[in-house]
Amino acid sequence: MHLSLAGVNHRTTPIAIREKLAISTNRLHDSLLILRHYVPHGVILSTCNRTEVYAMDSQPTEEASIKFLSAIAGVPFADLLPHIYTRKNETAFGHLFRVASGLDSMIIGEFEILGQVGDALEVAEKARMVNLPLRHTFQSAIRTGRRVREETGISKNALSVSSVAVDLAARVVSNLESCKMLVIGAGEAGRLVVKVAKERGVSRIVVAGRTQERASTLAATLGGIPIDLNNLVEELSTTNIVVTCAGAPHHILAVHHVGKAMRNRPELPLVIIDIAVPRDVEPAVRRMKNVFLYNIDDLTGVSDLNRKQREGEIQKAREIIATDMGEFVSWWRALEVRPVVSALMRKAEDIRRRQLNKTLKKLRTLSDEEQDSLEAMTKSIITKILKDPVQYLKANANSNRGYAEMVKKLFRLNTEK
Repeated sequence: MHLSLAGVNHRTTPIAIREKLAISTNRLHDSLLILRHYVPHGVILSTCNRTEVYAMDSQPTEEASIKFLSAIAGVPFADLLPHIYTRKNETAFGHLFRVASGLDSMIIGEFEILGQVGDALEVAEKARMVNLPLRHTFQSAIRTGRRVREETGISKNALSVSSVAVDLAARVVSNLESCKMLVIGAGEAGRLVVKVAKERGVSRIVVAGRTQERASTLAATLGGIPIDLNNLVEELSTTNIVVTCAGAPHHILAVHHVGKAMRNRPELPLVIIDIAVPRDVEPAVRRMKNVFLYNIDDLTGVSDLNRKQREGEIQKAREIIATDMGEFVSWWRALEVRPVVSALMRKAEDIRRRQLNKTLKKLRTLSDEEQDSLEAMTKSIITKILKDPVQYLKANANSNRGYAEMVKKLFRLNTEK
């Protein structure tokens, strides 16, 4: 059994391609059903900064996973390949453990990724794309992610993409207290933006969501003002900062929206921070006079500072991951010899049963008690003969993986059953 990983993230792939690969929560189940045509077992992890496919099969499946990503993104395989990273078995495990622990995020130590890994597993379970080894792999990574957060300070006063977006706005606009902020998106990211903006002293916050009900609920909870998406141009005319995180399948703010608003405020700068993937704002808006547009990849300056501040905790987290990975890899390698052990026991049992039946036909009719005694005796012989080789196989799964293959060849075992 092999675990293969193929994916893209904020370090390997520009947002223009990454947004094509992004899979929203409401598309995840259907995407897993498509993935089934490429690999037998798999989990898709798609966040604002990464899309990764973890696939499990009897053979490595990196190429099949890349073909899947190419198909759903509508990007030719050859064009996608330079941006893809691949891992298999131990390196794939290590990557997943680091992801769940928050070490591979743009914002080191952020909380959201651990929940996203758990949600990815849950949806894959419902799509019946998870087998026992894949389930155990993800559950182990999640446990390690929790342990890292409990035993280190890596997530103490943790930032998030939403909070970094507000901090970027604070750097661009010197006085947040006198600003009006428009937040587009009433999901978890939008909630965090509103919460942090209130904490940073923004006095007026307007919330727009793809559904009026969610916008009203968020605004009521955190003290904002709900508006309808149809009134965006009117709000843009008097807004200083826009943070958008709706992740709609199309642009919510196009050039003509912003252009119409700016005609009413030609001298007043407008700062737009688009942290959605796919992007909510048409990229050409960046070229407009007095409009300052940033996307999620522009947050790296703040995220780099965050990494430097947490260097000591990062090392502690790596030590925890190394310990847990050692235990997990031992389990995985022992798992690899299980098919050989099972096939060996199965072949021995088939031989024992056939030979016993032949012998019983040559003997006088035996009582039930006598037959039970023969059955027990022959089973005991098989168990004792195989005890040492089976224990040796399991004990040396880590140090020499060639033993299992040797046993398989010596006894002509069929491990496919």
